[in-house]
Amino acid sequence: MKFLVAGLGNYPPEYWKTRHNIGFRIVDKLADEATVSFSSARYGDMAHIRIKGRSLLLLKPTTYMNASGQAVRYWLGKEAIPDENLLIISDDIALPFGVLRLKPRGSHGGHNGLRDIEEKLGTREYARLRFGVGDEFSSGRQVDYVLSDFEPDEQAVLPERIFQAADMVRSFCLAGITNTMNRYNNK
Repeated sequence: MKFLVAGLGNYPPEYWKTRHNIGFRIVDKLADEATVSFSSARYGDMAHIRIKGRSLLLLKPTTYMNASGQAVRYWLGKEAIPDENLLIISDDIALPFGVLRLKPRGSHGGHNGLRDIEEKLGTREYARLRFGVGDEFSSGRQVDYVLSDFEPDEQAVLPERIFQAADMVRSFCLAGITNTMNRYNNK
C-alpha cells in the first residue's frame, strides 16, 4: 500500500524555522528516523520510506506554499495514489501552539496551501494533520506571524510535538484515520 505524505512549507532556507514550515519539519523527522535523505524531484523534494509493508512518499513541495496543489496533484497522479492515501501536514493559526488535529476532510480555513490543494484536486476529501501554531498576532500581522520563528519557550517543546506528529503520520498509514483520530486527537 502506497501513501503520499506532503508537508507544507516555503522552500528557501530563510523560511526553515518559521511556523509556516512545520510541515517540512515533520516530514524531515520521518525521513531522519528512517535514515533516508530527500532528493530533488519534479515540483518538490522527495524521500521514500517503508513502514511495516507500507510505502510512504514524503513530499516537500518546492512550489511555495500558495502553489502546493501543483506538486500534490502531480505526485498523486504519477504514483497512482488514491486520495484516501493522501495526508497533508500544515500549520494552523486556529489551534493553540502544539495542538495536533487529524481530520479526514474539511475546508482550507484561509490557509493558502490547503486552498490551492483543494482547487487543484477539485475536492476537500483528503486527510490533513494540522499543527497548531497559535494566533499571537495583532490585526493585519498574520503573514508576518506565520513567517516568523517560534518563540524560545515554543522551541523548547517543539521536538516533542514534532515527534508526536510523526507518530500520528505512522499511525495514519498503519491503523487508518479513524483509529488515529481516536488515539491522538485532543492529546
